[in-house]
Amino acid sequence: MAQSAQARQALSSLSGFPEWLPAGRVVEQHFIDALRRTFELHGFSGIETRAVEPLSELTRKGETSKEVYLLSRLQAEPGRAADAADPSKQLGLHFDLTVPFARYVVDNAGILHFPFKRYQIQKVWRGERPQEGRFREFYQVDIDVVGDGALPLHHDVEIPLIMHEALSALPIPAITIHVSNRKVAQGFYQSTGIGDDKLVEVLRVVDKIDKIGPDRVAAELVGTVGTTRAQAEAALRLATVTGTEPDDLRARVLAALDGAEPGELLTSGLDELEALLRTAARRRPGALVADLKIARGLDYYTGTVYESFMAGHEDLGSVCSGGRYDSLASTGRRTFPGVGISIGLSRLLSRVTGAGLVEVSRAVPTAVLVAVTDEDHRAASDAAADALRARGIAADVAPTAAKFGKQIRFADKRGIPFVWFPGAGTESDSVKDIRSGEQIDADPATWSPASEADLAPQILLAADPSSAAGA
Repeated sequence: MAQSAQARQALSSLSGFPEWLPAGRVVEQHFIDALRRTFELHGFSGIETRAVEPLSELTRKGETSKEVYLLSRLQAEPGRAADAADPSKQLGLHFDLTVPFARYVVDNAGILHFPFKRYQIQKVWRGERPQEGRFREFYQVDIDVVGDGALPLHHDVEIPLIMHEALSALPIPAITIHVSNRKVAQGFYQSTGIGDDKLVEVLRVVDKIDKIGPDRVAAELVGTVGTTRAQAEAALRLATVTGTEPDDLRARVLAALDGAEPGELLTSGLDELEALLRTAARRRPGALVADLKIARGLDYYTGTVYESFMAGHEDLGSVCSGGRYDSLASTGRRTFPGVGISIGLSRLLSRVTGAGLVEVSRAVPTAVLVAVTDEDHRAASDAAADALRARGIAADVAPTAAKFGKQIRFADKRGIPFVWFPGAGTESDSVKDIRSGEQIDADPATWSPASEADLAPQILLAADPSSAAGA
């Protein structure tokens, strides 16, 4: 009988550090394995970087300094007080996977083959206030393509389509990836007369349109940022532009200028965005939609940007995000541009399991419990289990030689579908499907369940999430 994979965590006094119970871990591992398989199908190599980086690298942008966990020895060595005050010699746990990946690329630039396609599934640590969907320790999943000196534009569409394919293979509601382009936003605002000195603030304010509404956005643009009323209205018009049709998108953006002449940067950005939409429509219809209010990471991303949302759970915010960055890393003589996208996996899992969106067939990997007739014959049970395991069938041996009814209840409580009974003397072994009650003679050297789905825990979308959540 299927049981709900709840987001119940092991009891802990440390908030923000999730510990899943076995059913939740089954879901987590299933997600990790499914994502990995998709990435590898597309030629991405898996890497794992060290957990620590020099504090000077982690705090290079400044705004992340409050999030970094420092690493130090309980018993510091004498005479190392000066080192403790030197950020270049202090170590901190990485708060994302981009900083260590940039260092990894530089360190191995003479060995790696470019363009380098990498995926990384690893824990990160952030010292932020724990709340729903936000943890201090969590799994992050990244894919990136990095070039040496240049990176063709077709990778900008490859990345979100691969991630959409990967997420579509998971038992979660449908994902739609929203795309924009920094060049479109920057070029549009330049065309309306907004200076580059105000660009970041304009986008920061416009990004709040879904939270505070267009009237308050307009008021903040004029009163705080210092735009004209006409410029604020133009910014709001651009923020409303969404769609999947390239030609229509361009027409609406130009119309939003309200007569202003489009600059070269805006035209270039629209060309890139149109090309992305056309390719996406051909390869994965419905996966990508243009959304010109996206304003993430303006000081970091240089072209295409992505955010994604799960149907029915838009309140969760973006499930995964990323974009193009033309200066991931540099050695001085060489620059390594890249494009990538990242999932906060623990955040996604917390919502999926907490809302009862998935069901797991069992919380243990065991497909067969081998019963023990009595302790004098435990060796026969061990031999049967070993024979099943040798053929890839997960088997466990009953912990005690209790009455068979009690051993069956032991299996049933754990969701184990089959109980194996070693034969006495010349009698054949038998196996019972405790769900149907069917029992047949069987040989551990040849028997397999009729359905391969019984070999491992299965994770499926819950038929009724509301009832699953309360199960």
